[in-house]
Amino acid sequence: MITKLQKSFRSPAPYYSDGYKVGHKRMLAPGTDFLYGTWIPRSTKHAPKGINKILSIGQQLTVRWLHAEWQENFFDMPRETATKFGTDMAKYLGMPYDASHFEALHDLGYLPIKIKALPEGIETDANVPHMTFINTVPGFAWLTLYLETIISSLAWKPATSATIALQYKRNLVKWVTKTDPENAWLIPYLCHDFSARGLSPWDSLSSGLGHAFSFMGSDSIVVIPAARYFYDESDDEVCIASVNASEHSVSTTKIFTVGEQQMISDWLTEFDKGILSIVADTFDLWKLITEYLPANKEQIMSRDGKLVIRPDSGDPVDIICGKKWNDEQNPYDENVDAAEKGVIELLWDIFGGTINTQGYKVLDPHIGAIYGDSINLERQIQIYERLEAKGFASTNIVLGVGSFTYQFTTRDTFGYAAKGAWFENNGKGIDIYKEPITDDGTKKSLKGKCAVKELENGVYVVQTQCTDAQENSGLLQTIYENGNFHNQTTLTVIRAKVNELSAI
Repeated sequence: MITKLQKSFRSPAPYYSDGYKVGHKRMLAPGTDFLYGTWIPRSTKHAPKGINKILSIGQQLTVRWLHAEWQENFFDMPRETATKFGTDMAKYLGMPYDASHFEALHDLGYLPIKIKALPEGIETDANVPHMTFINTVPGFAWLTLYLETIISSLAWKPATSATIALQYKRNLVKWVTKTDPENAWLIPYLCHDFSARGLSPWDSLSSGLGHAFSFMGSDSIVVIPAARYFYDESDDEVCIASVNASEHSVSTTKIFTVGEQQMISDWLTEFDKGILSIVADTFDLWKLITEYLPANKEQIMSRDGKLVIRPDSGDPVDIICGKKWNDEQNPYDENVDAAEKGVIELLWDIFGGTINTQGYKVLDPHIGAIYGDSINLERQIQIYERLEAKGFASTNIVLGVGSFTYQFTTRDTFGYAAKGAWFENNGKGIDIYKEPITDDGTKKSLKGKCAVKELENGVYVVQTQCTDAQENSGLLQTIYENGNFHNQTTLTVIRAKVNELSAI
């Protein structure tokens, strides 16, 4: 029996690191006062097809979380609680552990670190650093890359998801421009974030923000307060949008009491205006579309809003578009069954619509479709191609982009890594780098302090082995220093930049 309310788990901040980091203070070259490192996407060789650049996104989220975590769960803690880490590390390593550097950090009272970042919302090639780090107080060189673990875990996901979301948007812009430019205003809603249940709570937040830089449609509602906390969105603004929608659990309660046809009618009455989405494959998708929707057609067409049909199983391309026909087959033969036609054509047969000036069919505004199971970039393009081949605009379908996209990524999707590039030893600056002979060149790290410059054609290049003056002249700007934030931005500002990147 639970007799008291358990507090939520909170760890002292030093524990958010890799075990091998705890001994690095002793491994630094004696006399090392400052250590400078980079955070960089190194490669697109594992990226989804079509992506060859990476969005600079998520740095502000990273430093705000980092600051709050260390402030609340280290500096604001009693010294003996915050530095109990040393006792645990002695047991963890099976030998005495000197934690005096953590004690000195607690006494200092802030993170003596300077973080510079590229502006969020720009796009770079691989091997251009998105952040740099250096300690600001002599003797805390160990801290620069001690923070690597938590910075890496915070920063790679939002940037990776945002880069992939941008590719979804680019694909959309291309196909909407071709098949239904009059309804281009729908683009921010035509790829809808369905990923929350397939991600960890943190990834739901950070990946959800990544998606939201390109799209308004999202069921990851934690993005709303996250955008306010991490990106200064107004408390009066809601940065994402969704609709009333059913799922199988509520559908079955209706199906087993009043039946599926009546379920649709009841919900149309209950939600008498606006967009209503119903999951349609609890049992027989094709029967629901060809029998139950016609039975409710008058109610659907007279309603002030749109009914959206959501299939949720099967091959998404075939379910939405029907079979891919060869030249000898006639997809409009009256004997073709429902599954061979696909959802969009069936809805057209029942509810009709208009043919736009480009010559493509657009469903009547009272009816629509969404599909959110196992969507990825490859299937997105296949769906638009197949719809176009059958004469339908790409605006007829909303795609739910879920964990099949955003969980099928790793830190290696864009090769993110933090590496040391320069240190000061006994007053002398020394450039450092790595270049494994067994590697293909991906892991070769940048050498020395860095600056990022923009060429006239919008390409960003990195200058290495910089003087301090050169390093200060580039696009990398200070966003955090000694516990204070600088050069902060908003989701709204970043969205505007990303929208320009997706334009044809």
